[in-house]
Amino acid sequence: MKRISNALKMAAATLMAASLSVATVAFAADDWKPDGSLTMQIGFGAGGSTDTMGRVLAKVIEDQTGWNVIAENKTGGGGVAMFTGIAKMPPRGKVIGLGVNMPILVNLVNRGDELGFDLSSFDYLGTIAKAELALVASKDAPFDNLMELVAYAKEQGNMPVAFGAPPQKLLMDVTSRETGAKFNMVSTKGGAETMKLILGGQVLAGFGSGEQLPYLESGDMKIIAAANEERLSYAPDIETFREAGVNAYVDPYFFLAMTKGTPPEAVKAIAAAIDNAMKSPEMAEIVKNATDGSPLNLGTEGTEKMMVGGLKNVGVLFQK
Repeated sequence: MKRISNALKMAAATLMAASLSVATVAFAADDWKPDGSLTMQIGFGAGGSTDTMGRVLAKVIEDQTGWNVIAENKTGGGGVAMFTGIAKMPPRGKVIGLGVNMPILVNLVNRGDELGFDLSSFDYLGTIAKAELALVASKDAPFDNLMELVAYAKEQGNMPVAFGAPPQKLLMDVTSRETGAKFNMVSTKGGAETMKLILGGQVLAGFGSGEQLPYLESGDMKIIAAANEERLSYAPDIETFREAGVNAYVDPYFFLAMTKGTPPEAVKAIAAAIDNAMKSPEMAEIVKNATDGSPLNLGTEGTEKMMVGGLKNVGVLFQK
């Protein structure tokens, strides 16, 4: 009986500690709320993986906190236009930016003195996921892997390839320099538009960070190469660019940030709201659908560390 009594005491203590922990998180989120609506700007066009995950995240945060969260698209330069605007805003805790790290980092490396921001211009809030990026083509494309695509481009003298963010173009620029193939790079507003161009025959290949998954399942598209450092989890037999002989890769993270100097209580509350939302079934489902992966939140410090470290890696890996 004494053992049972001790076990019950331990269970009660554990339950009380857990309750206090939950209460602390809830209090942190309730301790601050937006003055009016909280806007989540999404740096890519409607229908793409960034847009769909951002809109679900905004809805879950709204449902869990009672805040009014508005999601809106702010396209241009793979998120550069959006973050330029956010960097210049008063730090009032009213606007969050959702973007992808690679376009921002590449632009900072290549033309940082021309941008209206740097990495110190933001308070970082967290991440949603790490994207698996693939170069895909229609099922009838006359090539099945990267080197066959290169050979076809050389034979044709040029070849249209769609990209929705600067790092994707940069990856093909490296491919062109290292192989001598010529590519006509067609800019899109995101993966959804890229898929339409591939299916419509306007381009022969393009990049997707999850938008291609339904078309891979239906057999309308095929994967030409994995653009990440490692092979795709859902296509482990497909070589990466590096394995195919092109010494470059990209590792995109979906991240959230707001204007530097935002009141600490606002940063803390919004980061907590994002973290709580990331644990929801809705976010697990949309991240799975959009990227074929699982939610991944690096937190405030981890996100900033990822961006700072990523800038150094981009400088080394994507030198002209």
